[in-house]
Amino acid sequence: MPPSAYLMSAVQMTSTADRARNLDTAVRLVNEAADLGAKLIGLPENFAFMGPEDARLAGAETLEGPTLGTLREVARRRGVYVLAGSIAEKVDAPGKTANTSALIADDGSIVAAYRKIHLFDVQIPDGARYAESEVVVPGDRVVIAPTPLGRIGLSVCYDLRFPELYRKLAALGAEVIAIPSAFTLFTGKDHWEVLVRARAVENLAYVLAPAQVGRHSSSRQTFGNAMIVDPWGVVLARCPDGEGVCVAPFKRDRLERVRQELPALKHRKL
Repeated sequence: MPPSAYLMSAVQMTSTADRARNLDTAVRLVNEAADLGAKLIGLPENFAFMGPEDARLAGAETLEGPTLGTLREVARRRGVYVLAGSIAEKVDAPGKTANTSALIADDGSIVAAYRKIHLFDVQIPDGARYAESEVVVPGDRVVIAPTPLGRIGLSVCYDLRFPELYRKLAALGAEVIAIPSAFTLFTGKDHWEVLVRARAVENLAYVLAPAQVGRHSSSRQTFGNAMIVDPWGVVLARCPDGEGVCVAPFKRDRLERVRQELPALKHRKL
């Protein structure tokens, strides 16, 4: 049986083009969360690298590569589950990668990998242009990971705007939904929290939403506000500005009570 309660942690980072620094920061913050008692610790999207596109492609790795290898060792040593928010995964497509989130178990094994389905192709009014589909191969599979902590549904950042993905995760039994992100400052200030809370309310699930924050380069700035939300849409914890962690409990009795009192998942028609 899954535990009746455990602590989750959402990590907030300011990743840059310095891979070594990013990985050191990720490991430090995972350890910080583990020290606080967290058993499920989520890193944000692109935690290992946020920099020039040519360098991102050149540094792409497989799931067996050194970046996840380092996190797998930390997970094993600390006895925690680590959500490696996303990395640029090497794939058989010239000039492209996958944007892949991996869930690492407390024994260091990779128990699930999700490749981002919805790619961020947007020209926003602050002048920034994003064309993720030019350099990323989209995924085509909805992924849920049954674990001793509960059933964890995986997604990444821009997926947040597509509720049909989360409805599918709920139909597959998701109890915790992970949304590691690097939301732009322009969109995040208005949309991030309302969308994260909506996904929790709609699907009567906990949401673990790690985030990038701050200035990553001269042309990239993210909103931050990493948070953990309960199935009623209550924000249980959030990160202030800057790098750090927030921690909040997953309570199975809370999840079951909310789903019993508001059995909306059983009332779906379409």
